[in-house]
Amino acid sequence: MTLTRRMFTLGAIALPGCTTIDALNEAASPRDTYALQPVDIASQGARSSRSLLVLEPTAPAAIATDRILIRNDPLSVTYLPDARWADTLPQMLETLLVQSLASSGRIGFVGPQGSGPVPDTVLLTRIDAFGVDRQADDRFQVQIACELTLLRDRDQRVLGTQRFAQSGILADDRADTIVRGFQTLLDTLLLQSADWVLARAV
Repeated sequence: MTLTRRMFTLGAIALPGCTTIDALNEAASPRDTYALQPVDIASQGARSSRSLLVLEPTAPAAIATDRILIRNDPLSVTYLPDARWADTLPQMLETLLVQSLASSGRIGFVGPQGSGPVPDTVLLTRIDAFGVDRQADDRFQVQIACELTLLRDRDQRVLGTQRFAQSGILADDRADTIVRGFQTLLDTLLLQSADWVLARAV
């Protein structure tokens, strides 16, 4: 069954004929849960004693959720009806960044907000895109775009800002295919972003 026949719209609660009970039943329906994986960064260069704090990324409301975003057009917001992320997208990406950066072994401490020592540097992330767009030819394109900013904690000086983006065409519109598509893009994006952060934070 294709996505076009089984979409769940964000505005369904407000549509005529939909009741609060219908909405609650939809919210309570079981969904397959997916978790994306970090990448292993090869350790190259000396280990630093510096500490890096990774703040939870910011994102538009439409993607700051545990639902998997699908767009039929630029003005519509829909989600896969039977699938969800294991965490909200900002929390999941925060964890992926922490684990990927820590795997390099080049920073003394890498952690999320509220953990570890006073940081030397702070990583800010803004998620601009994380979803699937239906193309004019009825193919589906998965895309991720985010902007990273690295700050020196003691004086809040910006050490650099860089945008990272990846996209690709999916073989079909099944949930597992979509998730694998996201993972493929993240494998590249996490490596690129980690190299950029390490070059400035170590």
